Amino acid sequence: MMQPVTPQSLSCPESVHAAPSPEPALAAVIPAYNEGLVIGSVVLQARQYADQVIVVDDGSSDRTAAIARLAGADVIEMPENGGKAKAMMAGFARARALGYEAVVMLDGDGQHNPDEIPAVAAPVLAGVADLVIGSRFLDVKAKIPAYRRAGQTVLNGFTNLSVDGGSFATTDSQSGFRALSRRALENLTFSSEGYNIESDMIAHFAPLGLAMAEVPISVTYDVPHKHKKNPVSHGFGVLARIVGLIGYKRPLLSFGIPGALITLFGIGAEIYTFSEFYRTAQFHYIVFTGGFAALILGLLLVTSGLILNSLVIITRSSAAGRGPL
Repeated sequence: MMQPVTPQSLSCPESVHAAPSPEPALAAVIPAYNEGLVIGSVVLQARQYADQVIVVDDGSSDRTAAIARLAGADVIEMPENGGKAKAMMAGFARARALGYEAVVMLDGDGQHNPDEIPAVAAPVLAGVADLVIGSRFLDVKAKIPAYRRAGQTVLNGFTNLSVDGGSFATTDSQSGFRALSRRALENLTFSSEGYNIESDMIAHFAPLGLAMAEVPISVTYDVPHKHKKNPVSHGFGVLARIVGLIGYKRPLLSFGIPGALITLFGIGAEIYTFSEFYRTAQFHYIVFTGGFAALILGLLLVTSGLILNSLVIITRSSAAGRGPL
């Protein structure tokens, strides 16, 4: 696993505080949905460290957009609530069009501390990383509920399995506090929905050879709007997306291994059936039928995994022949 980058190991956080240069350096992109109570303070704090703060109002029914403008943000108003991924892509597109060399993204509900923007952006501004994830689990500074820890462990494991290429393994795949380089902004060529964008971003950047790192951040859950979505349905939704991504990128893992296990179970059931028949002269029809079905299913999964894996290899070879993005 790549070693986490700590703010102390870099000498560039001061550049975030420097006077604005002719070429814009750092923009903060903040998605917000009905965050009128806190968005103003988040924007004001973020403006201390970013050349520009871009707030994407994701179809709010309150005064989120108006308050963000009063606080000095460049506001993008989405016509309707389209989810975090759509809002973030709109914000990234604005930052890219304005020529920013780096972007830091953080939530608009106050969970993230804008004073940590320099620490998160430092590896990108120093040119040592294209994606920096602010991890809540590298140096835990807040009481994180047990269900969040457990759910995050599962999502981290599956996200790391979905990464095809590179040695990076994340400790906080769902963190919404992260920084992207210009190169990362130019390679946001993937589709995503809702809260899947964090995992999708990692899985997409890894095979492209983009450098990724993590820095410790703090987090607070004592905010006005704690959950936009039920955390259980949110977690299962993200997990389903990641599992699908693993099946697409690593079919031999998602089909071949389960298929092999099911095949072994089927073979074991058949051996048990015939050994019992020769020992007791009793034929266990239910065990025989279940074992035979498992054997057929397992072999089908293994075969499917091999075929799909061959197609993935052919596709990659074809893409490599066309050259890098």
